[in-house]
Amino acid sequence: MWNITLDDKLDKLIPKDRILRDEPMYNHTTFKTGGIASRYVKINDVDELIALLAMLGENAKDADYTVIGNGSNILVSDAGYEGLVIDTTGMTEITVDGDVISADAGVMLGKIASTALNNSLTGLEFASGIPGSLGGALCMNAGAYGGEMKDFIKTVTVYDCDRSEVITLDNKAMDFGYRHSIIKDKPYIVLSAIIKLNVGNHDKIEALMKDYNGRRRDKQPLEYPSAGSTFKRPEGFYAGALIQESGLKGYSVGDAAVSDKHAGFVINKGKATSTDIYRLICEVREKVYADTGVRLEPEVVFLGEF
Repeated sequence: MWNITLDDKLDKLIPKDRILRDEPMYNHTTFKTGGIASRYVKINDVDELIALLAMLGENAKDADYTVIGNGSNILVSDAGYEGLVIDTTGMTEITVDGDVISADAGVMLGKIASTALNNSLTGLEFASGIPGSLGGALCMNAGAYGGEMKDFIKTVTVYDCDRSEVITLDNKAMDFGYRHSIIKDKPYIVLSAIIKLNVGNHDKIEALMKDYNGRRRDKQPLEYPSAGSTFKRPEGFYAGALIQESGLKGYSVGDAAVSDKHAGFVINKGKATSTDIYRLICEVREKVYADTGVRLEPEVVFLGEF
């Protein structure tokens, strides 16, 4: 819960026009659902984020908070979030030095991929259509079409909330795995990263990006609000195939539905609530487990009470 006694301290760190009170989270998630956040701030640079995290650490007992990027992998409760939401998408610094890209946590993956293309750097073609920020992508080791973030990360700079200090992790220390990194296990907030790519041919890079994005348009329900793939891929199976085999393609709760186009996606057909989406996710998991013995694990992160 956010303690209003911290508002004065917040005002000293963040310009008041970037501090929102009782902010609807449906404006900040790709599901287009979610209740009210007590406080919502948009951060513009790394130093500002460090200063805010340090203040919150000094007042830990009074300050519940969460850090988000583009909101492309979260489901916020209809009851809202009684804490501070820190939006890092204003952290947009990105530079190129030879075959190395340095970027802040808030830079969108599509921007990083297009920067790589403009500099004839290959490796991140898979990321061009992923609607998330770098920080979130590192947290979950985002991937598609055989590529993952872990394949190209040299170092990641994070804020250690327990020790109140900035540290740099190399690729090995990130403990990357399938939809996993050490960021999920430790009190770390991503600040920035250094990405090592390979020099390639501009036209071939562009063609591969177009191919991947064409496949996405053909196979994924991009016309509806969603959080992308709803479930992690179970070992030895594909979540979408299991859901379809359980007869759940098109199944709905309210305006939340399993996509007719790709059963691995839960979509908002227009007026779904977070409760609808959550109930649908739970019912899909229960039916697939009853039919197959496979327990699907959501990729979606739940924020607030469900």
